[in-house]
This record gives sequence, C-alpha cells and structure tokens, in this order.
Amino acid sequence: MTYMLCRNRVANFFKWKAVFDAHLEAQADSGLRLLDLWRSVDDPNNVFFRFEVTDIEKARQFINDPAAAKAGEESGVIDGEIHFVESIPDV
Repeated sequence: MTYMLCRNRVANFFKWKAVFDAHLEAQADSGLRLLDLWRSVDDPNNVFFRFEVTDIEKARQFINDPAAAKAGEESGVIDGEIHFVESIPDV
C-alpha cells in the first residue's frame, strides 16, 4: 500500500483546517483518501496527516498543481513537506 505523509506548519490551525476540508472532493478525485490527521502537542499549528494513495500519478499532479500552492497560501501554510511511502509487510 502506498501512502502520502505530510507535515504543514501553519499560522492558524482552524483557518488551515477550513481550507483543507474544502478540498476533500479534489483530494478524492486525485486518488487520495485521508486516513489520519494529527496536531503536535507542543505546537498545535504543526499539523501531520496521512493519505492512502490509490493513484500516485494523480496525487503528484494534485500536489504540483498551482492551485494547491494557492490553497496553501490562502490557508496560512508557512512550510511543509510531503513524502510518498510504502508499507512493508511482515516487519
């Protein structure tokens, strides 16, 4: 199984979450299904999330689309990182 792990440091979690939620349909259309969403205990504006990826090429197109950068800017993303990872069975 392939996953996309993400971290965003944001200016305001609640503003970020509202924009994030507004893009759930676009995420699904891009082969992404949100599995987990976490906030740092020490810094609630440091957000971590994990998607199941059903189509890695669609997912890459989604995150590289200029609209994604605009949404990040509108939501107050300060910085972030994205990693595509695979589960390793029987470890």
